Amino acid sequence: MAGARSALWSLTMTAVLVGFGLAVIVVTAAVGHLTVGLPIAVPISVGLVGCLAFAVGLRLLHRGWWLTLLSVLPALFVLVGAVQLAPESVLRERGVAQQVTITDVQTAGKRHEFALQGDAGRLDEPLVYRGSSPGYRVGQRLTVVVDPRGEVELTDARDVDPDGKRGMLVFGAAGWTLFALVGGWRGHVSRARGRAATAPPVVI
Repeated sequence: MAGARSALWSLTMTAVLVGFGLAVIVVTAAVGHLTVGLPIAVPISVGLVGCLAFAVGLRLLHRGWWLTLLSVLPALFVLVGAVQLAPESVLRERGVAQQVTITDVQTAGKRHEFALQGDAGRLDEPLVYRGSSPGYRVGQRLTVVVDPRGEVELTDARDVDPDGKRGMLVFGAAGWTLFALVGGWRGHVSRARGRAATAPPVVI
């Protein structure tokens, strides 16, 4: 009887964790869409809290750390996909593509601002790259996508891929679901072994 109750509890908690993971993805993506034009730190913060909460839930369900550490990989896909989906979707829907030439670059630490010249003159907004190897050079021609409302940062057209971000969300959701199922099963087995080890001996 105790084993049946334990199995039901493990199954219920596993389902709850799977549902919570999917909710984190939906909420983070929704916050990203609702806060377009605001600092990207808003959806990132929501996503980080959700990913951390999922990791804690998986740790409690599994009763071990190794599966929790492995769940960081799909969490990264969830975070990047959910945060980047909104701005890239906006650029796909209403963005204007322009052929431009890089005329100058200003660097401050790992932030690189590339001045752009289009057919109608110099663009007011630079192309911003954050990192150590931007891969752009003065004189290079490329296509950028500009948001007419100015809510989303100007972006290299090659980086506008909302379908790819949706794929990342699917991969992250599948990974979290798999880890939750494995965690629920292994946690149930671990608890069953613990009960067997502490059960009083049967006197005949």
